[in-house]
Amino acid sequence: MKPERIVHIGLGAFFRAHQAVYTQHASDSQDWGIVAYTGRSASLADQLRPQGCKYTLVVKTAAQDSFDVIDSVVRVEAAENVVDLIQTISNPETAIVTLTITEAGYQPSAQPLDSYAIGRLALALDARRKAGVAAPTLLSCDNMPDNSMVLRKALLAAGSTLGSEFQEYVGQASYVSSSVDRITPKTTDDDVALVAATGFPSAAPVITEEFSDWVLSGEFPLGRPNWESAGARFVAELEPWENRKLWLLNGAHSLIASYGLRLGYQSVDQAIQDSEIRAAVAAWWSDATEQLPAGLDLENYKQSLLRRFSNPRISHKLAQIALEGLTKHSVRFATVAEECAARGVMPHGAIGAIASYITSLGLGFGLSDSRSQELNSALAAEDQVLSLLKLISPHLAESSEFVSELRSAVARLSADLTSDLELQISTSLTTN
Repeated sequence: MKPERIVHIGLGAFFRAHQAVYTQHASDSQDWGIVAYTGRSASLADQLRPQGCKYTLVVKTAAQDSFDVIDSVVRVEAAENVVDLIQTISNPETAIVTLTITEAGYQPSAQPLDSYAIGRLALALDARRKAGVAAPTLLSCDNMPDNSMVLRKALLAAGSTLGSEFQEYVGQASYVSSSVDRITPKTTDDDVALVAATGFPSAAPVITEEFSDWVLSGEFPLGRPNWESAGARFVAELEPWENRKLWLLNGAHSLIASYGLRLGYQSVDQAIQDSEIRAAVAAWWSDATEQLPAGLDLENYKQSLLRRFSNPRISHKLAQIALEGLTKHSVRFATVAEECAARGVMPHGAIGAIASYITSLGLGFGLSDSRSQELNSALAAEDQVLSLLKLISPHLAESSEFVSELRSAVARLSADLTSDLELQISTSLTTN
């Protein structure tokens, strides 16, 4: 059995489509086993254990499927098993701790430390410190700018009651930033049936696209797998690559979700065929690329994204993408809009994306959010647009010109929806 050298927090399809795959195909994979802890539900661990933690990765191109059995995960545990997490992270053999807990998982919490991911990690690291073991490398794989420093800040805040020695230990640990680029839709019952018919392990398969990119920046004092042998890239400066993916892929996804849900589409491949949505994506990309440096092959990357979005065999549901929309819009659109505004340029593409999100909220889409209390308060406010913008970007909310442009964009989208509804009613009456 592979030795337990990596601990992953946030066992889900996204992690199993990238980090686990790169570890599986590394030239020294036999030296690096992963112990993975679930997110909100323990059900995934229950599904994987009878298969020896193995699962089937299904790569779908527009023409065919390929199947790969992944066995880099050697043990799975429920997130609630905090005692086991502490013991595993305290093990001197554990060299790396990785996370995919979504953007919302890094938000401050008033809950007890043992009830949420960052708090549990803080407890485990404090136990490791007390055992006299050097800190592991801490690696965030979540879609956030400068995710390593977001993790560091969240850990220091969560462990504020654990004392100065904990603060020093965690503060001096090695944090590695990474950018993961691979579309991984939610697995359906049809997907499970497809895998079962092949004879491959059928519980909890992962569906993903052919394209895969993983870029990392930082040091691994206790060692790491030879991930570059599996295609990962190590760079001195991650931010440009991180922003390329965060803005062009993830930002477009959020935009497509809000536009598409308003227009009645269910998945990305359906919505991207709509000319209005493609125009909105192009406008957003125009804003975003202005903030990116040369040397990132942006035109080819954008063309590849359109092909990836259009793949009908990767049915990425818009309702899934719309989850946690408030935080996503803050990190995917606000930064670009703020930088444009600072240069005296009105970011019409970003305004369109934020306006679409606000309009979709008014229609009841995207209301399932960990920040639902703030969201509901803003929706109930007399000045709904300004209240929602303050949650996305307090800085932009102070710009009267930006607020005015946003109000106009929201009004246009609302008017378009009214016209579409009136046309549908008229057509229905005429037909009947």
